[in-house]
Amino acid sequence: MAINDPIGDLITRIRNAQMRRHSSMTVPASKLRGWVLDVLADEGYIRGYSRVEKDGEKPQFEVELKYFDGAPVISNIKRVSKPGRRVYLSVRDLAPVRNGLGISIVSTPKGVMSDAAARDANVGGEVLCQVY
Repeated sequence: MAINDPIGDLITRIRNAQMRRHSSMTVPASKLRGWVLDVLADEGYIRGYSRVEKDGEKPQFEVELKYFDGAPVISNIKRVSKPGRRVYLSVRDLAPVRNGLGISIVSTPKGVMSDAAARDANVGGEVLCQVY
C-alpha cells in the first residue's frame, strides 16, 4: 500500500498508540521518518527508536513511547505542512510553540531539526509538525 504522506502517517500512528497506552509501536522505515524520530528523541518526547529488519519484510522502526505519571509526554502532535499545502517559514517567522513549552520540527537545508536549533543555525524551512 502506497502512503502519500509518510510524516502524517507517522504522526497518526504515534497519536493512536498513545491513546491506547502502548509502550511501543512500529512504523515503516525511511530516512525522513528517522530524522523526525531523531528530533523527537533528542527533545525528550520519545524514549528512542531502533531499526528492525526481518527476513522477507521491509525494514521498520520500533518506537518506544514515553509516559510521565501514566500520561503521554506528547499531549498534542499535529501536522502543519501537508502535501496539499506546504508551509515554509523564514528564520524570523519561526515563533516558539506554546511559549517554548513545545517544538516545531523543521526541514531545513541543513537537515531536519527543532525550531530552536533552526533559529540557532539561522535557517528557515518547511515546518513539518508541531509537538507539545
